[in-house]
Amino acid sequence: MHLNHKSDSVPLSSTTRLLPPTYRPLFAHVGFRRLLPALAASDLGDGMSVVAVAWLAVVIAPPGQSGLVVGAAVAAYALPGAAGALVFGRWLRRLAPRRLLAADSWLRAVLLGCVPLAWAAGVLHPVVYVVLLAGSSVLHAWGGAGKYALLSQMLPPDQRLAANALVSSSSSASVIVGPALAGFLAAVVSPAWIIGLDAMSFAILAVQVGRVGGVTKEVVAAAPVDTGGSVAGLRLLRRQPELLGVLALTWFFNFLYGPVEVALPLHVTDDLHSGASLLGLYWTLFGVGAVLGGLTAGALSKLPLWPVTLGIVAGWGLMLVPFGLGVSAGISLACFALGGMIYGPFTALSFTLFQDRTPAAWLTTVLAVRGAALLTASPVGTALGGPLSAAVGPRQVLAASGIATITLAVVAAGVRTWGKRRAGADSAGYWTR
Repeated sequence: MHLNHKSDSVPLSSTTRLLPPTYRPLFAHVGFRRLLPALAASDLGDGMSVVAVAWLAVVIAPPGQSGLVVGAAVAAYALPGAAGALVFGRWLRRLAPRRLLAADSWLRAVLLGCVPLAWAAGVLHPVVYVVLLAGSSVLHAWGGAGKYALLSQMLPPDQRLAANALVSSSSSASVIVGPALAGFLAAVVSPAWIIGLDAMSFAILAVQVGRVGGVTKEVVAAAPVDTGGSVAGLRLLRRQPELLGVLALTWFFNFLYGPVEVALPLHVTDDLHSGASLLGLYWTLFGVGAVLGGLTAGALSKLPLWPVTLGIVAGWGLMLVPFGLGVSAGISLACFALGGMIYGPFTALSFTLFQDRTPAAWLTTVLAVRGAALLTASPVGTALGGPLSAAVGPRQVLAASGIATITLAVVAAGVRTWGKRRAGADSAGYWTR
């Protein structure tokens, strides 16, 4: 299944030798060196669109309807990917990862590119805007699956975690840089043109994915007998309890994170009696911590992935508990930054577990199902955060989220231990990494 890595490698340059030893081998692969900057560009584009999508909705909304249009636009930019993962699975699961990533990138480039064109032509009605955003995101779960399946296909197993760490750190960095850059550009141009830059970033990614195909041998996975698309992918997850366990752990982890996004702003205003600058500082420190933590994930490749992953879940929860003790803003800022650093490696570790445990022929399907399922986790938690904060107070919600997350790690560890005992000595190695 794996590519001929020797033919795709080049000698390390003097600049590459300055990198940490964990990451040096990655840059010997021509395909990875071409792909990583393009992935970073698309991450930055999406980071800018976090601000631009909502801002443009406000600009074009009829009087008194801005809330409705903003909500529809933000939902359209993300949620249709879950439907696309299920509806198109029968056809898309047979495509090679490179083609899935390219298809998603071109679709987003074309439809998002229509936004500034419609704006310039004066025909960007809110309905047109929402339809363009929704169409651009239909294949995004498959594009994400193709991205990580391509990394799995391109690199040997011992380099996957380091590659996942770089890719996830790029996504974390875009959360810091993208919105700030969008705010700077918005002083000069319309938010429609910022979305146009996002479209351009996906066009760059699509072109680079095509160039990756020129230096790697195309690998087409044999289609399994059961071709029920994404439904069959769900059946595969049920047959492999560890994969289902990783997905369940990630879903509940993201679900318990959701209330934090609501409770933290309320904690800043109601408990600390401060403003937007302090809230921004919380998220900036979290983002910086997540980038630094994500980059350390590559050094964790020699450690057992499951225990480290559970430790991350418990560690993040532990950093939220001090909020409930009424600590000062300085202490809670330090906890939030450390929490970001602890959280940073989680995405890379989670994807690496899926890459290692999923049969090659099913990887894109399973990753697409994973992405569709996780799209529901944080929004559900966020929706609960408002009523809970109103009922018991934001400080208590933050602490309760932390305690519940620690409990999640303990329960998951108990289930894993039970699974190892039930599997017996012959299959214990399956659960130990």
